[in-house]
This record gives sequence, structure tokens and C-alpha cells, in this order.
Amino acid sequence: MSDDTSLELPFTHRRNPHQTEAADRHLEWLQRHRELAAVVSGSTYTGWDITELASLVYPESSAEDLALAADLMGFYFLFDDQFDSPLGRRPEQVALICERLSAIAHGTLTAVTSPSERAFADLWRRITLGMTDRWRARAACNWEYYFACHPAEAAGRTIGQPPDREGYLTLRRGTAAMESIFDMIERLGHFEVPQHVMHHPLFRQLRQLAADIPSFTNDVRSFAQESERGDVANLVMIVRRDRCCSTEEACAVVWDEAQRMADRFCDLRDQLPDACRSMSLDPAQRLAAERYADGMALWLAGYLHWESHTRRYHHG
Repeated sequence: MSDDTSLELPFTHRRNPHQTEAADRHLEWLQRHRELAAVVSGSTYTGWDITELASLVYPESSAEDLALAADLMGFYFLFDDQFDSPLGRRPEQVALICERLSAIAHGTLTAVTSPSERAFADLWRRITLGMTDRWRARAACNWEYYFACHPAEAAGRTIGQPPDREGYLTLRRGTAAMESIFDMIERLGHFEVPQHVMHHPLFRQLRQLAADIPSFTNDVRSFAQESERGDVANLVMIVRRDRCCSTEEACAVVWDEAQRMADRFCDLRDQLPDACRSMSLDPAQRLAAERYADGMALWLAGYLHWESHTRRYHHG
């Protein structure tokens, strides 16, 4: 897959005008949490363009909110990469780490002690600022889902064999953290989607597609790196095994499926006005629904552009 290849979408990415200011604030956050940042070298991290990613996926946020988004994106990658070490093959230790982090979101951890805990406690305080109890409860459950999937991923590395497709999807939908990323559409936009809209079949489908598409393209982009370090939760590996085909053919199959999902996302998004009418949404509710759907589209366009260029997946 060439570095400049991306999916075909009827909408494009945009950059946040506050990117430079957010980059300065993000650097300050990294310095405050230098023990977490030490997971990778400074030059390696710089090549990932984390603030660029935040700017592309949340292009309408204020400077302060964009800095929060950049800090959040940085946490995901730095937290995940600590498991590229031997720790990532010790599921019992990973479980202890993740249980304590989940306890921060649920308000039951009495004292933070590790670099990851200090960083996440700071993020959780800022993430939940101004949000309702209902939103906070949903966000806490989504973070628990993200953290709690890492021990299973660690166990998979010790087995050394790719899971079946359904097992892969269940695990990947947790470790990709997409539900918590989509929660930030509301937090950074300073609005909340009514619960009957959030769980409407159309919205649930849109959210699942917007979550799965980047996971599929990322599995293609990161296949070489993951294969080299022994990760097995990668759809290219599963397709290659199940179809007895080459890596190149498996990549093409996964990419084509991602494109079909993107087409389906666009079709469903076009149905949003009808869904809003069918639910008899008032103007404020309709606006929240539209902003959330637009936020998912912005996420897709921005992430896919970033993924096609970042040195996290491309070298040279």
C-alpha cells in the first residue's frame, strides 16, 4: 500500500487553526509527564505528528480543547507502546495496570502512583469538566472497555496465533479506543447527544462503521511492524490464514472491505434527516445529532489523511 493511498470519501479533511498553539501546550504536557513520554525517543514521537492528528480529527475545537485532544492522542499511543516490551506478554501484570486506570474513571482509586496513572488522572479531570453525570458514566464505561481489553491482547501474544475474525473484532473494538474518541466529539464541541438518539439504530451503525474503518486501514498500514514484534490481533494476518493467500492479497481484501464500509457510512449519513424526522427531534436535538454525525465524518477524513503520512507507520 503506497504512502499516499487513502480511501475514497465524499468529504475531506480540515486543519484546526489553533494547531501551533496546541502543539506548544502539548509539549508542556509531555514535559510534565516525561516518565510516560520516555516510552519512545523524542525524535520518534515528533515524527508521529500527534498534534497534527488532533488538529485533523477535531478541526473546530478551541485552542484549549485542541491541546486536550493532542494530550489524549499522545496518551493512547504512549500507553499502548509500553506493551511492545516484555510487559506486553504478561497478561496478569497488564491486568493490574489496567484495573487501576479504570478505577480512576470510576472514582475508586485512592492514590495515583505510576506515570500512566498520573497522566490519565490529569486527562480524566479535564475530559469530564462541564459534562453531565450521564455522559461521565458512559465515558467511564468506554474507558474501562479500552483498558480491560489489553490483558486479552497480551494473552494473544503469548499464544502466537491470530484469533478468529469475530474474536478479533471484539478485541480490536476495545483496544482501538474508538468509543472514548467519539465521546470527545461531544466534550470538545460542548454539547451532548440525547440518549435515544445516541442509541438509535442509525447512530449505532454509523458509530460502528466509523470505529471499524480506521482499524481495518491501520491493520494494513501497521502489518509489517506488528508481524515483526509478534502481535497477532491484525485482520491482514487473519485473512491471509483463512484464505491461504499472500500478504499482498490479504491487504487488498482488508482495504476493499474498509472502502465498502466507508461507502455504507456515507449512505447512512445521508439518511440522517429522515431519522431525525422519524424521531420528532426538536431543533436542539436535531442539531446535536447533526454535529455528532459530522464529527464522525471529520474523524474519518482527518485520521485517514494522517495515517497515510505519519512516520508512525511510514519511514524515510
